[in-house]
Amino acid sequence: MHMVLVPLARLRVKIGAKKCSRSLIFVHPATAMFEFSIRKLHSSHSSCSFSAAFGAGEQPIAISKPHSHRLHTREHRSQAEIAMAGPLLWQNFKVFVTRYPIVRGMISYSLIWPTGSLIQQTVEGRRWGTYDWWRVLRFSMYGGLFVAPTLYGWVKISSAMWPQTSLRTGVIKAAVETISYTPGAMTCFYFIMSLLESKTVEQAVAEVGKKFLPTYKVALSVWPLVATINFTLIPERNRVPFISACSLCWTCFLAYMKHLEHHEVDGAI
Repeated sequence: MHMVLVPLARLRVKIGAKKCSRSLIFVHPATAMFEFSIRKLHSSHSSCSFSAAFGAGEQPIAISKPHSHRLHTREHRSQAEIAMAGPLLWQNFKVFVTRYPIVRGMISYSLIWPTGSLIQQTVEGRRWGTYDWWRVLRFSMYGGLFVAPTLYGWVKISSAMWPQTSLRTGVIKAAVETISYTPGAMTCFYFIMSLLESKTVEQAVAEVGKKFLPTYKVALSVWPLVATINFTLIPERNRVPFISACSLCWTCFLAYMKHLEHHEVDGAI
């Protein structure tokens, strides 16, 4: 088997805007397969190679691009993927929130409850440099991770028990909520928030005993009306966000009550 030496006199290949130098190739006579290297003129570091098959009158069928061009293409593709990632993530997030209403409630409460704490601290006279940010974080955690899931569960249970949306049904739901969910929510608020402040169980129980009744009296004058509107006029998928919006003022009141000393409670209400 012999190898045929063929001068590359008739082939001219361009890489970018520069012509390549002539070279010699070794051609296998049986398969007409050849392989050779090309080096750019005036550059000793840039080279490329290609292999091709020729039949009778055929052109080369495969050419490998220079390494630098592949890097440029890969970098351009990466930038395009990064540019598309933001809108795609936002779209997926909207679909996820729409599919799971509890997530909307958790997001709402994790923002509204710390906002209520900040408003209450501002009324106290605090400013940016003197805000108690740990208190703000506790309100965010409690609102997003405890209040929203429990309220969502109550809304689902009450909607299953009373699926109608009439005024009479709304009043019934509001009354049941006032004597069932609201007392439990008040108790959990003072107890859990006290534990998050690193107080002992005995101190948390004492705070519940001191502040529960005054807070519940105020709740009786506010939440029946809000609950009636919520159960009567608001679609089920938006009830948790609606309650979270209405609870901003209520959260400010709870933040005020929470940080009163025990001897100040009687004079506050």
